[in-house]
Amino acid sequence: MLDPQLKEQLTSVFSKLENTVELIYENSSHEDQKDLIEMLEDVASTCPKIVVSKNAAGTSPMPQFHIAYKGQPTGIIFKGIPGGHEFTSLILAILNTDGKGKPLDSLIASRVKRLKKNISVQSYISLTCENCPDVVQALNQMALIHGSFHHEIIDGGYVQDDIQKLGIQGVPSLVANSKMFHSGRIQLLDLLAKLEATFGIDESQAPEEPVNKNLGHFEVLVIGGGPAGSSAAIYSVRKGLSTALITEKIGGQVQETKGIENLISVTYTEGPQLAAQLNQHVASYPIKVFENRRVKKIHTQDKVKAIELESGEHLTADSIIVTTGAKWRELGVAGEKDYLGRGVAYCPHCDGPFYKGKKIAVIGGGNSGVEAAIDLAGIVREVVVFEYNDQLKADKVLVDKLKSLPNVSIITSAKTEKILGDGQKVTQLEYVDRSLNKSEKIDLDGIFVQIGLLPNSQFLKDTVNLSKFGEIIVDEKGRTSVPGIYAAGDVTTTPYKQIVIAIGEGAKAALAAFEDRMYQQSH
Repeated sequence: MLDPQLKEQLTSVFSKLENTVELIYENSSHEDQKDLIEMLEDVASTCPKIVVSKNAAGTSPMPQFHIAYKGQPTGIIFKGIPGGHEFTSLILAILNTDGKGKPLDSLIASRVKRLKKNISVQSYISLTCENCPDVVQALNQMALIHGSFHHEIIDGGYVQDDIQKLGIQGVPSLVANSKMFHSGRIQLLDLLAKLEATFGIDESQAPEEPVNKNLGHFEVLVIGGGPAGSSAAIYSVRKGLSTALITEKIGGQVQETKGIENLISVTYTEGPQLAAQLNQHVASYPIKVFENRRVKKIHTQDKVKAIELESGEHLTADSIIVTTGAKWRELGVAGEKDYLGRGVAYCPHCDGPFYKGKKIAVIGGGNSGVEAAIDLAGIVREVVVFEYNDQLKADKVLVDKLKSLPNVSIITSAKTEKILGDGQKVTQLEYVDRSLNKSEKIDLDGIFVQIGLLPNSQFLKDTVNLSKFGEIIVDEKGRTSVPGIYAAGDVTTTPYKQIVIAIGEGAKAALAAFEDRMYQQSH
């Protein structure tokens, strides 16, 4: 099943294993069982420390296995065959089981250990989902850290009855006690907060990490780890300045980008690949990276800036470069949050397959909306594109392609008012025809929201000047209204939210910060 080149790569990856990791499969009469066994044996053939065995006492209606370590179950269970994007989740689970992967930050690990005991989470995923592996891998690490945390990764293709019963229409969907408590992409910090809210915290157990921890002083602090942030950090450290980078995750919004064909000199790449390359480039320099962190407030009373993190940690810096990017903008209408994962979606690549043969809407007529509609048209029965203005805003080449598709219709001058459903799933969209000032309803099975980006600048609203859209106002060198604070990328008023522009703006802001520093020192 695995090609020779991949086996060779795995041999190198697993060479660091010191202890035996067992992959124990259940007996099953499913026709795919042989494929599971073949894949597991192929993986095991790359390292003598990986052992495949059969659980003689267990049976399963689908291909299924769990990971054991030193004779004990780890709590990690795969229901299905972890191919596609989830193959990496299996490889990392094996490495992490023996402590050879990248560990969770000690502060995060401390919070995981304080979760109450006997946790059981099922994550329903699709092998084509690009957001699922991040959630799966985080939950797997939590299972290894916690001790009584069972995580079942379930390929939704094998359990259609469960999908229907739970009302799942998006992935990843997280379920506990037969109730879905989250659907869609989610950052590690928010995932952990949901687990704390769902299962509770053992207050009798003291945190292992001090909450009010001083992370030190740096000459330059970059906030945000996307293309702009990575560029700013690299340019700063190359100037000989002590540099730190605070981010939820290296790559930022890029992680959610499918095909990238306009990053000059790179004919084609994809978001996760570019994010990995950014991570590798940052790691090649002495940049102190604080991942899985969010800034709560920046104090600017003194020349040296004090930065307070949501975690309770704090640090100081001479200069700050904000590159926090943006997130998908929500509609903000009734029913949107109620039907998230049950008809309301934001990722066409992840959730599109759930709507095969159905009628869906794409809200948004810009490039992202039109691209989503084109992709979805190849899966669903019918696509209706809604645009607030009187014409689509996307590039002409995309609009022409959209209009050539037989199962696509376009409604312009449409203001979304409400998302309606039957309590289990979306059934209708209510909108106002702005040209006639008339309320209309349309029957639908799903709605994909693609209405642009919202700047991640909320923590700065009382610190620097923002535009009416929430963007940080910057000059031609990336300076904000506060001396010593700079900004770059999608979070700013700089026009055209493009990766190539963000990279350049990050470098520009870093050079401006260095230039201003040299000027101050010479005067």
